[in-house]
Amino acid sequence: MNQPTPAIVAQAAVRRLPRAALLLFCLAYVLPGFVWRAPWRSADITAFGFMLELARGNAAWFNPLLMGQAPDINALLPYWLGAWALKLAPGWIAPDFAARIPFIGLLVLTLAAVWQGIYYLARSPLAQPVAFAFGGEARPTDYARAMADGGLLAFIACFGLAQLSHETTPALAQLCFTALAFYAVAAMPYRRVGPILAGTAALLGLTLSGAPSLAMLFGAGSMVIHLLDRSHIAREDGPSLRWDRRWAWGMALLTLLAAGLATALNLWRWRIELPPLTWAAWHGLGSLLLWFTWPAWPLVLWTLWRWRRQMFSSHVRRHLALPLWFALVTVAATLVTPASDRALLLALPSLATLAAFALPTLERSVSALIDWFTLLFFTGCAFVIWVVWIAMQTGFPPQPAANVARLAPGFETGFTFLPFVFATLATLAWAWLVKWRVGRHRAAIWKSLVLPAGGAALCWLLLTTLWMPLLDFARSYLPLVRRIEAVVQPAECIQTFGLSPGQLAAFRFHSRLQLEPATDSASCRWLIVERGIVRQIPEMINPTQWTQHSTLGHPREGEEDLVIYQRTGS
Repeated sequence: MNQPTPAIVAQAAVRRLPRAALLLFCLAYVLPGFVWRAPWRSADITAFGFMLELARGNAAWFNPLLMGQAPDINALLPYWLGAWALKLAPGWIAPDFAARIPFIGLLVLTLAAVWQGIYYLARSPLAQPVAFAFGGEARPTDYARAMADGGLLAFIACFGLAQLSHETTPALAQLCFTALAFYAVAAMPYRRVGPILAGTAALLGLTLSGAPSLAMLFGAGSMVIHLLDRSHIAREDGPSLRWDRRWAWGMALLTLLAAGLATALNLWRWRIELPPLTWAAWHGLGSLLLWFTWPAWPLVLWTLWRWRRQMFSSHVRRHLALPLWFALVTVAATLVTPASDRALLLALPSLATLAAFALPTLERSVSALIDWFTLLFFTGCAFVIWVVWIAMQTGFPPQPAANVARLAPGFETGFTFLPFVFATLATLAWAWLVKWRVGRHRAAIWKSLVLPAGGAALCWLLLTTLWMPLLDFARSYLPLVRRIEAVVQPAECIQTFGLSPGQLAAFRFHSRLQLEPATDSASCRWLIVERGIVRQIPEMINPTQWTQHSTLGHPREGEEDLVIYQRTGS
């Protein structure tokens, strides 16, 4: 007999979201942002630079370097994936896109793992809805499928997922392996081979992607939750107690193996930085938590409130304990690590899961509020994107055109037919989705998240089609490199000092300049120094050897300023 739960769901409310529609929707979310662009500042181009160095044979595979500089994150596998793709890709594929191909696969795998993880958690006996006196409650499999559909929509709707999941950085690899670890533990009571393979790949992948500490915490916590949860042992289709204990021992061994691998490859690095006790620091973290995880976090709070009696009962409920553990670990990492947004990215699968368990308990008035808010918000955002694009093409309305000219001086717009077609189709699909949602249809528990997910996907697709030339101009180093090339002739030798790995990667990829580290023995005619260093240490430049030629930066005012020196007498 089911334990009392706040979920009251009839069979009519768990009708299936059409698979073809869901797959097309995921495809429309995944591909935009990976195509039609150059590498972006700064993490994206930096990671690509290390991949390029490995592919060209300029760095050791177990010690990736970019002109002597090591990456900020002790990651290996993400750089290996990009380098292997560069080496295997045919010549007609652009190198930067070739490096993104494995990461497209990682994002697809992430979406699949999130759906599967929520599906198996929703099949847990203690997660099932209340049984009706005369029958008619949702069947377990149908209920789990509908919950997984809603959870995946909540995951895609999160604002923070869009940009970071479309960059070729270790953060996306960590997200994928976190989702795989989540799926592995969720599916333990129902599958054997799949969870074993996923758990092994997850913990070792997290370790090789620069997050060995998270791998240890996920592994240890999952083992404890699995041992304490006994709800599945009594089921006829559940595993035997012996196999259950073997699985727990296997997780322990995998955790130790990941720790040994991190030690052998010297992947441990202390990154704990407690935030200062200032209003600005904590206000920034609070703002990040609110906007990055929207719209999942209000539903998460609702889940915690409605399921509070079940959380504090004598039985461990896997569908609540597992996502809570993953969320607590990743949110804690967000608070004490410098790259807070990339750490918080790893919390989205677990937060989406908790958000999904709010759906069976939502009242109709709350669902209507979500629908109207997201309808107005995303329709307004799409309208603004279209208006600004029209202003860039025609100059009317004049105010948006003037804003673009002020924020991106030197940007020259142009019309591209194929992105325009995709943007138009996406807008028409949004109009159809709104019409369908406000129509009279049978209730489905995932319907409340259709508009948030669809609106997030629409705005992301519009940005990466209509605004992509503008975003590329503003977010890539290409305009800066072209300015430098106007001064320094291609193939000339140029010394560099104080440049970031992203800037170095941009020069090595976008130009044919011969970069050399600044040394006394070098004989290059040119020297580039980051402007901030010149201001702080002006005496480092020997005036008898170098004469300041010019100061150039990104066309966006005040960004990436570099001081160019010419050797005296040349």
